[in-house]
Amino acid sequence: MPAESRGPSKNAGPPESAGRSEGAGPPEAAGPPPLVRLLQEFTLEANRYVDSAGGRNDMHRTDLNALAVIMRHTARDQIVTPGVLRKELNLSSPATTALIDRLHSSGHVVREREGADRRQVQLRMTPKAYRDGSAMFLPLARHMGAAMESFTPDELEIVTRFMNSMIDATVRAGEEAARGPAAEHRPD
Repeated sequence: MPAESRGPSKNAGPPESAGRSEGAGPPEAAGPPPLVRLLQEFTLEANRYVDSAGGRNDMHRTDLNALAVIMRHTARDQIVTPGVLRKELNLSSPATTALIDRLHSSGHVVREREGADRRQVQLRMTPKAYRDGSAMFLPLARHMGAAMESFTPDELEIVTRFMNSMIDATVRAGEEAARGPAAEHRPD
């Protein structure tokens, strides 16, 4: 959906009562607050972009997510193993092996055995992976950069804090969901 159809970009959405008729039911039935709906819409559009960009390059979303995990850990000087990918992407061992095989075959990842434990396989992105990733995400970076130019540094600092809080909240919710609903009510 084009941005102009949603109204001004600095607006978190219509008032909660907008579009709701009298007697339409309790506020809970209307769904999440407008800002949460915008975050959901952003997530959906980001996923669509990843699917489009990856599809043009014969890469699955999981492939791109794996490269993002490897890139994030590499930037922190952390070792990336198949186990790290399996855990972070919530994959089975066979699915992780198939993923690594695809990334290796496409020239995006190499397997290395370094350090004291030569049995441990470490994954590294290749220069080709960085080039391909840059090309795939250049349009997104360009459009997002242009959109951010209309905000002041103070506004961007607030949005950055907000987004970090939303990421942390989403991680906590994911951990809770993985434990199951009964985990919240169990005595320790």
